[in-house]
Amino acid sequence: MGSELGVSEEKILALPDYPSSPLYDEAERVALEYADSMTITGREVTDELFARLRRFYEDDAIVELTEVIAWENASSKFNRALRIPSQNLWKR
Repeated sequence: MGSELGVSEEKILALPDYPSSPLYDEAERVALEYADSMTITGREVTDELFARLRRFYEDDAIVELTEVIAWENASSKFNRALRIPSQNLWKR
């Protein structure tokens, strides 16, 4: 059974292993690496990573992806600071 976004539960559960999981293609891997680089403290979006991202996505898509990642990061910090609990939108 897939989620509301059309991503299978199997794929969601494999997310921690996205760099090596056969469930993710190269475009998905680079987008997830980009998200990690934007999100994880101490990481940066390198020129090399940005060049790989541009091989798969046009400028408008990169801007949108960046906005969504930044929004989710801000939302997460906002909710955590105000002790707003998860809405439990995805359940195993």
